[in-house]
Amino acid sequence: MLTIETGAGLAEAESYASVAAADARCASLGLTAWAALTEADKEIALRRATLFMATYRTRWAGRRVYQHQALDWPRYNVAVDGFIVPSTIAPLDIVNACIDLAVRAGSGEDLLPDLDTGSNAIKKDKTGPLETEYFQNTTDARERFVAVDTLLAPYLGSAGCGNAMKLIRA
Repeated sequence: MLTIETGAGLAEAESYASVAAADARCASLGLTAWAALTEADKEIALRRATLFMATYRTRWAGRRVYQHQALDWPRYNVAVDGFIVPSTIAPLDIVNACIDLAVRAGSGEDLLPDLDTGSNAIKKDKTGPLETEYFQNTTDARERFVAVDTLLAPYLGSAGCGNAMKLIRA
């Protein structure tokens, strides 16, 4: 059985989203492939999505509430659109991002593949006066899920640095 983070900072939490929440979001968005998955496959997909979300760990704003909580949320000192995010919840955007990633994982997409750092394939080779141009590696995990990154952007620290804090002078 999947253990959901309720905002209590559970040490055994495995996902930000429940299967029921994922079913509801997918139904509302017309994502019919999700409905065809078994309950067990949905739970696995939600766990994989949550594991992927750990890649944001150093970029989140604020800090974790409890030392021994399994996941990065709930957090202290996070403000979105000028409002403090309660440190007793996993925000809906975090839950929805988890679901959106789970849909990808449920369709068989590997959310955390080993990156191809390039094969040094030559794009252009000119012999005189010696010019060699290589294909640029376009695989970058930071740019893989633009919709998810956009959803999570308000929860990230200043300039993507989780240790930075926004100061407002009176």
